[in-house]
Amino acid sequence: MIYLLVRHLLPWLEEHNLGALRVFKYVTFRAFVAMIVSFVTCIALGPGVIRWLRDMKLGDLASFDQADVDNLMKTKKGTPTMGGLLIVGAIASSTLILGDLSNFYVVMALVCLIWTAAVGAADDWLKLTAGRRAGSRQGLYSHEKLLFQIGLGIILSYFTFNYGRAIPETHTLYFPFFKNAAIVLPLAAFVVIGTLVLTATTNAVNLTDGLDGLAAGCMGIVSFTFFALAVVIGTRPLAELLLLTHIEPAGEMAVLAAAIAGACLGFLWFNCHPASVFMGDTGSLALGALVAYIAIVIRQELMLILVGGIFVVEALSVMIQVSWFKFTRIRTGQGRRIFLMSPIHHHFQRKGWGETQVVVRFWLISAMLAAVALAT
Repeated sequence: MIYLLVRHLLPWLEEHNLGALRVFKYVTFRAFVAMIVSFVTCIALGPGVIRWLRDMKLGDLASFDQADVDNLMKTKKGTPTMGGLLIVGAIASSTLILGDLSNFYVVMALVCLIWTAAVGAADDWLKLTAGRRAGSRQGLYSHEKLLFQIGLGIILSYFTFNYGRAIPETHTLYFPFFKNAAIVLPLAAFVVIGTLVLTATTNAVNLTDGLDGLAAGCMGIVSFTFFALAVVIGTRPLAELLLLTHIEPAGEMAVLAAAIAGACLGFLWFNCHPASVFMGDTGSLALGALVAYIAIVIRQELMLILVGGIFVVEALSVMIQVSWFKFTRIRTGQGRRIFLMSPIHHHFQRKGWGETQVVVRFWLISAMLAAVALAT
């Protein structure tokens, strides 16, 4: 909004000695301001949102149908959930204020954010309100959430591919570490890869959201990394210097990535141990989908696997645990587990690590992965 106003009124602003406002034309400046606005929005609105969630009795049930998990999470019972509303509101408002709303990618990113937040909110609401009636944690079924995610992935990938027909670089899959290795994707492959990346990342972030501050902290690091990548890819001299593809309109993703980072830091103010609010599926699904879409736009889907390594490991731990349990049950008649518990953050808790130890160590690993990604 501010960007469009400044661009439209620039001659008048210069005539009245207000030309300094031209700084809002630069994506780096708007991105840093978006980060601050997003952070301050969470800090300012946090107490009111938490109070409202508590009044609505939208508290965590801490019931997972597994005695081991229930025992680990019993202290969290009653903690307000659906705090993702705070994160989504902060990202959306800062983007509407500081983003270029004439940019196709920005509009699609907002669609992605609102779509997945709505699915997550429906899931949270059903779980929390059903608990008052029957004590069940059942919200949306897995296949229902997956259907919404796949549908969104197909829609976003299809329209993003078509929008970039005039820019060949937007259809190319680039490989980290190998600057000259790239594959030009046809529409079908682009849609399949885009849908897979968005669906996998969305669910991986959702699985990571199991300890105070874990998902928010890791996402803050990942989103800041993609802010830096978006700035480089949207700026021709930097892209050429670092041998990366240049996609000028994709540079606007820096504003969204910075807004995510600011919102995650602001949310951590209330979500750090002991948490006074959880993001729930409302926040985790929206964050995962949005950072995945940013990676698709700036053509760094494979880099997301490296930067978001914690999310990848969390998701793999669940897949391995479930697959091995089913396999051994078929072969021996009794299911066996590889990890003490999954997702893997619970495994380390069972090994004797304190909750804060697990979270901070995962943050450190995430920061190191981000550093490796930027070093490429």
